[in-house]
Amino acid sequence: MEEKNVTAEETMEDVMEEVDKTMMRIHTGDILEGKVVSVNEDSVIVNIGYHTDGIILINELSNKKDVSPEDIVSVDDVIDVEVLKVDDGEGNVLLSKKRAEALVAWDYLEEAHENETILEVTIAESVKGGVISDIKGVRAFIPASQLSDRYVEDISTFVGKTVRAEIIEIDRSKNQLVLSARRLAKEDRDARKKTAMENLKEGDQMTGKVVKLMPFGAFVDIGDVQGLLHNSDLSWERINHPSEVISEGQEIKVTIIKVDKEEGKVGLGFKDMSLDPWLVNTEKLKKDSVVEGTVTRLVDFGAFVKIADSVEGLVHISQISEKRIGQPSDVLEEGQKVKVKILDIDKKSKKISLSIKEAENAFNEELVKEYAGSDNESLGTIGDALGDAFKDLFN
Repeated sequence: MEEKNVTAEETMEDVMEEVDKTMMRIHTGDILEGKVVSVNEDSVIVNIGYHTDGIILINELSNKKDVSPEDIVSVDDVIDVEVLKVDDGEGNVLLSKKRAEALVAWDYLEEAHENETILEVTIAESVKGGVISDIKGVRAFIPASQLSDRYVEDISTFVGKTVRAEIIEIDRSKNQLVLSARRLAKEDRDARKKTAMENLKEGDQMTGKVVKLMPFGAFVDIGDVQGLLHNSDLSWERINHPSEVISEGQEIKVTIIKVDKEEGKVGLGFKDMSLDPWLVNTEKLKKDSVVEGTVTRLVDFGAFVKIADSVEGLVHISQISEKRIGQPSDVLEEGQKVKVKILDIDKKSKKISLSIKEAENAFNEELVKEYAGSDNESLGTIGDALGDAFKDLFN
């Protein structure tokens, strides 16, 4: 009987020894693969092949904020975990999913940096000076200046968006990872612009957004391409600044008037070409006719004279007077009413050449004809008849 007891005890010890041999031995810092067996409100239970299951508390699940365990894992998911404590004092094995992911992620990120691998990252949040993204459990920082190839006024608009980025600084010991999307954003924008330029045609009408006003015109975003809307193509009336007609941020309908694919430039028009007041108001003007106009501008080479609404013509300095003058202001002033003869009308380039001295000669010829055809001797000499005309020409 005694021998049987000894045999039974020895058998039990042998069994325990064999069981012990089959049990996994774990240590703090080990990276293990486990299977999720339950997901609770504040923790996750994982089978790691040990004699007791492991526990992942909610703060060790992910770096993401304001998420529940159900948003991160599900029952039967196979995940990597790091052993934080083999025994927390109550017989529990404490695990961390986010730390295990980070260790694996750092290896991946260091290799990606060495190989200049392009990463696709989703922006998780905006912070002072930039934005944060989570890459396999590692927090990555993208400075505001590296977020785009253009100035970003509100970086929070990038939250939730996915961007292509490259690693520009990495230090595992300091848990520091810095990315840049700037160069890749420019490459993407250039590629989209090239495609868009190929599809643009003169005469096409599009809706665009005014992005910047300059003294000479406005830049309008028409989708992957920015076109220039010059002041002269913004309004039929003369304007000093585009803000007199449009404002930044405004959506407007524009017409493609010029596409330079080699230079990558697009010219836009805003005004309705069918309502060109210049063409309308010059319809009744005839070459060689004499009309009355108002001097609007004096320049070194002559004077501009308005002869109809939205229609100005140039009187070259050589066409102002029979006498040699040093500058137009010697005999003319802005606002002055003058008679001018239309020398030429170039509707294609919208230019009109005028002459004051030719108008004077035409007026004198009419007076001569009237005098020659009159039988009234009391009219006096031709000089008497023309004297007042010469006197009052520029009054």
